[in-house]
Amino acid sequence: MSHAYLDTVKAYLLSLQDRLCQSLSTEDGHVFHEDSWDRPDGGGGRSRVLEDGALFEKAGVNFSHVHGAALPASASEHRPELAGRSFHALGVSWVLHPYNPHVPTSHGNVRFFIAEKAGETPVWWFGGGYDLTPFYPVHEDVIHWHRVARDTCAPFGNDVYPRFKAWCDDYFYLKHRDETRGVGGLFFDDLNEWGFERCFAFQQAVGDSFLDAYLPIVQRRRDQSYGERERAFQCYRRGRYVEFNLVWDRGTLFGLQSGGRTESILMSMPPVAHWHYDWQPEPGSPEEVLYQQYLSPRDWLGEQHE
Repeated sequence: MSHAYLDTVKAYLLSLQDRLCQSLSTEDGHVFHEDSWDRPDGGGGRSRVLEDGALFEKAGVNFSHVHGAALPASASEHRPELAGRSFHALGVSWVLHPYNPHVPTSHGNVRFFIAEKAGETPVWWFGGGYDLTPFYPVHEDVIHWHRVARDTCAPFGNDVYPRFKAWCDDYFYLKHRDETRGVGGLFFDDLNEWGFERCFAFQQAVGDSFLDAYLPIVQRRRDQSYGERERAFQCYRRGRYVEFNLVWDRGTLFGLQSGGRTESILMSMPPVAHWHYDWQPEPGSPEEVLYQQYLSPRDWLGEQHE
């Protein structure tokens, strides 16, 4: 595979990082701090973090491009035939932790891999997606989120949204808690079945649609009042976010196994999180609504008869 493709994807990813940071900075009123870093074994990245803003307690939008002599185990676990190949891995990942508990946390990423072996055709694939983690969910927000995801997928086939929506529900599932991390969205990996141009177009569609999915929710909820109760619940539920990222997330594991920059890999962690022994929501409370109605997979748009 020509590395011209690698350069094309890299140019898009750097542009996406710029556009995300610009829009999120405008929404918050504060700017991202940038660190550029090099990886001793090959590659590096550009990390951007906004902390203690007007809207975001912590927001990060990171670009990385790393390469090396052998794929880490987390990247070849589901494709053992690729073990030992040299690789390039590049992507943009973002995690947004707002102050206001009525504004959902959100995460997204888009990435591209090439695995190479002398005498054989390079193997490439795309991955990524985005998901929403509300603490006090509003039904219309969840429907909006999934409509944008569905409409993003529609030009690529009627089966794409249901397939990648179900994959997201399955991936962002805390098995040890028997609950989803949030209300899902899109998740895809190992995507190369459509050929490079179409797969790349889909990656761009996903990356470019995130702000359309997220910012309207932010704008509707950012000025909603809250108190100590809501803040405490937000911090408690953020603990689930930490648990998922450290126990189940393949991206975190890949970053650590590949010798990436630890500060950038753990950018996704919330600045404040709480754990309480065997905490249970009060019956009939808004907190119980999250547990009863939003922490298991649902056909959100099918329920709307769309």
